[in-house]
Amino acid sequence: MKRHIILSLLSPLACIPLLAQPRFVPDTDIKKVGEVEFQKPREFSLGFTNKGDKPLFIKEVTASCGCINVSFPKTEITAGSRGEIGITFDAKILGSFYKEVTVLTSASEEPAYLAIQGTVVTEIHDYSDEFPIDLGNVRLMTNNIEFEDVNRGDSPTAELRLLNADRTAFRPELMHLPPYLSAEYLPEDIPAGKTGTIRLTLDSEKLNTLGLNQTNIYLSRYMGDKISETNEILVSAILLPSFAQMDEEKLATAPVLSISESSVEMEAFNGKKSLTRTIILTNTGKSDLHIQQVQVFNKAIGVSIANSTIRPGKSTKLKISVSANYLNKSKGRMRVLLITDAPRQAKQYINVEVNGAS
Repeated sequence: MKRHIILSLLSPLACIPLLAQPRFVPDTDIKKVGEVEFQKPREFSLGFTNKGDKPLFIKEVTASCGCINVSFPKTEITAGSRGEIGITFDAKILGSFYKEVTVLTSASEEPAYLAIQGTVVTEIHDYSDEFPIDLGNVRLMTNNIEFEDVNRGDSPTAELRLLNADRTAFRPELMHLPPYLSAEYLPEDIPAGKTGTIRLTLDSEKLNTLGLNQTNIYLSRYMGDKISETNEILVSAILLPSFAQMDEEKLATAPVLSISESSVEMEAFNGKKSLTRTIILTNTGKSDLHIQQVQVFNKAIGVSIANSTIRPGKSTKLKISVSANYLNKSKGRMRVLLITDAPRQAKQYINVEVNGAS
């Protein structure tokens, strides 16, 4: 009897919809910024995302000391959108520092606490040439890893070189690794000011798609680090079709792909929202050519193809477009990948460049 009474009391509550709420989610609670030069003010940004379903407002941001000034968005942050809190640090005292800001938002009556952490030094070591990707306490040689020309059964490796720019030992860890990637850390703990390597191994048997397979992984810079665009690393793997069973007779009658342009240079946007170019694909072989995949590395690029099957001696059009809105917002290269059943052109790139784009 008691069980029926409890159910009857709970069931009406289950029908009441949850109220829409904003949700303030920072990229990280503590941003490690590495070395800061003495008496030279530095600006930092603390990113956040509204992961709720209602607009978010930053009511107030207050600093823990007079050595930092803050700025923050005064307008609403719509659901799903990102924002930044700006911090200017005066760097007037040598040594290690931990500076906190208190953030009041419309998401909660309780404040959020964010911080920057680093060291003020008289002279900064310049690692920008060898390790240009600055993650604060860690610097990377690159944040774009590529496995090219992978055949089924291969287990290629790639190395991610990194520098511990902090004054304490650093233990790297990669987050969100897909099943086809494994990581080895050499060494497991990187001493202060020293370099290390993360060796990535690709298991091609676990790739599901011919052509381009892309994923984002994230470098954890400290205990409790979160995923964000800042510590994101793009990994690309290109799985090729196999032609191991083709003899010389079949190769002689195979399709052959000819491309009118393998490198496309577009004019500057000059106020336009997008640019387009049409490429001609021709089959100069003796049997039907099948375009099995048309893929892009950068989300600024869009493609469409008139026909994926091209008869011998015939051509089709490949339209390439570039969006101004997404340009420079992806780590992927500006290029198009074609995967075909032409044995000698199984993988073909079309490189795209826009004048004036950085």
